[in-house]
Amino acid sequence: MSMSAWKRAGVSVAAVAVIAGVAGCQDGDGKAAGASSGKHQAGQTRDEMTKVIQAAYRKTAEANSAKVKMTMDMKMSGASGESGTTEMTGVQSWNPAAMDITMKGSTFSALDPEAPKEFRVVMLDQVMYMDMGTKQAAEMDGKRWMKLDLKAAAEASGDPAMQKQMTGGLENMNQDPAQQLALLLESPNLKHVGSEKINGGDTEHYKGTLTFEQMLDANKQSETLTPKERDQLVAAMKKADVKGYDTEVWVNKDGYPARMVVDIKMAAGTMKMRADYTDYGAKATVQAPPANETFDLFAMLKGLKGGAAQG
Repeated sequence: MSMSAWKRAGVSVAAVAVIAGVAGCQDGDGKAAGASSGKHQAGQTRDEMTKVIQAAYRKTAEANSAKVKMTMDMKMSGASGESGTTEMTGVQSWNPAAMDITMKGSTFSALDPEAPKEFRVVMLDQVMYMDMGTKQAAEMDGKRWMKLDLKAAAEASGDPAMQKQMTGGLENMNQDPAQQLALLLESPNLKHVGSEKINGGDTEHYKGTLTFEQMLDANKQSETLTPKERDQLVAAMKKADVKGYDTEVWVNKDGYPARMVVDIKMAAGTMKMRADYTDYGAKATVQAPPANETFDLFAMLKGLKGGAAQG
């Protein structure tokens, strides 16, 4: 692979990793538990809000798939801070996790001006495939799809903490709207904002805020952490000065989330992810690319490392 191809691969992996990390911060534990009741200023009690979101959780979990249009906006301070907007459109399912989306946006050009303007990403069976384009195919004997098996890479690392982080990030990139609803119910300050039009449809708008510790307590991934690992993670987030996670959902008249927004504020800047969902229950036919059009990035890196050791 040429140096330019390696650079494009690196940019693609870096961009997807950033998005996976943000999505991973939003993963809930799948339980739709209620909370204490109390009158809210918008007219709904806590119990009333909980019933609406619990019902939306159940319907969304049963639908198991939807079409999605997602936008991630990063505004990071400092000369080296990555800023830009990434758009993702396609179809996803969440049990098991799978997706087929097209990604584009200024985030990639900020990392590398020569980066592809858009590329397709397929995730299936804990493996991610990225379409690197016709130029890549010409340099790789027709192999245009880069395979990234994060689970295999994590296991090869021999580092338990890295294994949890990498495999968790891959799963979490496939953002599960049902788990987002479960996580929102954990917010101690859940609010009913009011009625709003979203994409031409009537919805009810709800929002809540979680600290990082509250988010971690509600996140099933954190159950695999040792007390030491949890303390280290909390310390890292405090060092990054993460202010909290503002989560919003707009529930449509059919009882599904029409839009979900997560806004993460920290000392270095902000990251906001917005997802608009349609066609719940739409068949998510996700297939891995043909093997003869795929090259395994991890296997190539192992080969290079082995060659260097022998030299």
